Formats: sequence, C-alpha cells, structure tokens
Amino acid sequence: MSRIAEIAAELAGYDPKALGVDAVQAFLTRLAQSAVVTQTERIALRDALGRVLAEDIVSPVSVPPHDNSAMDGFAFDGAVLPTGAASDASVSLRVVGTALAGAAWRGTLAPGDAVKIMTGAVMPAGLDTVVPQEFCFVEGEQVRFPAKALRRGDNRRLAGEDLQQGQPALLRGERLSPAALGMVASLGLPMVPVLRRLRVAYFSTGDEILSLGELPREGAVYDSNRYTVFGLLTRLGCEVIDLGLVRDDPAALADTLRRAATEADAIITSGGVSVGEADHTRAVMQQQGDMAFWRVAMRPGRPMAVGLIPRPRGAGGTAVLFGLPGNPVAVMVTFLAFVRPALLRMMGCHERACAPPPLLRARSVDAIRKKPGRTEYQRGRVEAVPGALPEVRIAGNQGSGVLSSMVEANGLVVLHHAQGSVAAGDLVDVMMFEGVI
Repeated sequence: MSRIAEIAAELAGYDPKALGVDAVQAFLTRLAQSAVVTQTERIALRDALGRVLAEDIVSPVSVPPHDNSAMDGFAFDGAVLPTGAASDASVSLRVVGTALAGAAWRGTLAPGDAVKIMTGAVMPAGLDTVVPQEFCFVEGEQVRFPAKALRRGDNRRLAGEDLQQGQPALLRGERLSPAALGMVASLGLPMVPVLRRLRVAYFSTGDEILSLGELPREGAVYDSNRYTVFGLLTRLGCEVIDLGLVRDDPAALADTLRRAATEADAIITSGGVSVGEADHTRAVMQQQGDMAFWRVAMRPGRPMAVGLIPRPRGAGGTAVLFGLPGNPVAVMVTFLAFVRPALLRMMGCHERACAPPPLLRARSVDAIRKKPGRTEYQRGRVEAVPGALPEVRIAGNQGSGVLSSMVEANGLVVLHHAQGSVAAGDLVDVMMFEGVI
C-alpha cells in the first residue's frame, strides 16, 4: 500500500470527492510528520530570526544574575514599613549613597538608611524594597514617602526571576521570534543550533499564463501566483526555489517535477488539478508520484492535490507535493489553511507552532449568505471598537480571482462547515493575517 493510501485509510470517513477542511488538516499532519528536516547547523544569532531550534537551549547563567531595582527610586529595608499605619502616616529615611546600573554600591548601612538607586542597579545587601522617586519628598539627606505607598519587597527584581541557571530557556522546535532572539542574547550566547532551512520549489502551469514583461494577449493573464507564493514562503523562512512558468507540455511538466524533487523537500504548483482540466498537469503528477486528488468542501479552493514525488535513483526519499488551485485567492487561502501548517511541521517546529493561525472573535457588520456543508473563507477588514468586540466588514468582491479585496483585507472571516448564513451583528471567527502573510 502506498504512503498516501495508508494515511487515507487511517482517516474515518475519508472521501476524496468531498473532503472536509478538518480531514485535510489531519491528513497533512500525518504526511508532514514523516518528512521533517533533520540536518542541523550552528549560525550567528543575528541570522537566526525565523529559524527552528535543533536543540534545547539551556541557560548558562541566571537572568537576571542578581537582585536589582525595577524602578528609579530609593532602596531600603522593608522591615521599617509600619503595619496598620494611619492613612496619612509617612516613613522617613536617611540617604547614604547612590547605586547606579552596572556599578554596585558597597557602602555600610545602618537601620533606617536608604540608597538612591537607578533601574537595573544591584540591590545593596540587606535592602529588599524600592520606593519610586515620584512618591518621595527629598530634603537634604532625608527622603520621606507615604507609608501606604508600597509593601515590603515591592519593585525588586529577584535573581533568576526570568531564568535559572541550568533551566531550559528554549526548547527544540521553537521558531525563533524577535523576543526569542533577545532571550538568547540575554544568556550571552552568540551562536545557536538550528535545523537547516526547508527547501521549497514552486512553479506555475498553463499556456494561458504570461510571465512579467511579456506583451498582453487575448485570453492570457499575468502570473501573479508565483509572486504570491514567493512572498508566503519567504515570510515563512523557507529556502525558495523558483522554477518559473511551465507550459502545458507533458514532457516539460515531468522534467520540472523531477528537478523539483531533486532540489527541494516540498513542491508547490498552482493550476491544473481540477477534474476535467484540459491541460496535462494532473495526468503528469499521477505518472510521476503517489498522488491524491481532492474536492475539498471549502470556498475558495475546492480542487487540491497532495502527494509524494520520488527523487531520482541514488538520491533517495521523496518530496511532498502540494498542487493548489489556479485562482489567486484560492492559492492564498489553501496555503494558509493547509500548506503553511504542513511546512511548519516539515521545518521541525513543535506542535504549538504548527497550528493554523488563532481565530479572533469579531462582530460582523454585514449579513453573509452561506449554506451549511462547506467551510468558507471571506476576505474581511477588522477594526477595533472602543469598549466592545472588534467589527469586521466584508472587503469588496469575493471572487476567487480578485486580489484587490485580498490586499484590502486584514483577515479571513471563517464560516465553519456546519454554519449557515450570518446576520449583521452576529459574531464570527476571523483568521488574522498579521505576521502570517
């Protein structure tokens, strides 16, 4: 039994002629889990944004390395704070020195003494509380503040509060965000172990497609999909291999698929996967690999193909093929719903990072017509509403070939499989684009 058939057999109710979104996601999860990148390299931290950790990073130091002040103010022993003090009671202390960030104060303290301290400065021994300077009245060497302004231990950062020495700071499979880069830098580590980039080859198909720079001709359209896919893959952090535009010629299509399988871990095509297509893409895919062709119960993006293309003898292994629809918006929707999570798994990301983007709850300004039985993705524009849930408006023409409304939108209104029509004012789920496309 082929690998594609094995996965299909594991899914309850698998029907390639009417496959639900959840079933597609489950299928691709299983397929991607067997195609994860394993090769590793060590790179400079500055080059690691978006890369996937190959090993746990264990903290060689505690962060912060010492107790320090969270405020500009005055450090003192919180034991002097009175208990049950009247609302107008105050505390008066003698200021005996100044502690600056990066220069610990090492003077001698007597009971009732305080040290002027800057944010980040090491807390002098015996002092555990900081009163912010804005609460204070300073008269010569004396500082006075309301007793009710704070409690013992306030405004002190404890050593190791963020990370303890020997504690895992980041786990294998973490995709390094700007915050993660900062965390690694706080440990003093200039290099990080990462998995190599996932290599993804992509190309467009069809005699009706024009490359940029060609003169217009009747019945032809310019190739927008290659540039959309390039942007999606680049944002994801893949190594992208652009194999250009392939005409409806069986030999050329077969050669391009073999080349893509040789050079890449995954292959993305657009166009030619519908039943009854006049071109040769579907037939060539079937000849070259282990393929499944689906009619997904969704809009846009109903036709889709997935499979494994073997590498030439001697290279070993297979490349995962995603055959996407030809319409530009359908390409983006199927990429976000299906391909992106699968590629993240192949990149070696842990499960949490591979989930589809989280859904935001928003109130629909518009009524939206929908019949139960398929998942629909409507382009929408979400706006904040002070003191209330965000609102979402449908963004222009929803045709699957209309990119202008995709540009206008900042999210996809997700109308779930069993869901019916939406009335104006109803709550809906929105898949936001920020950081994704």
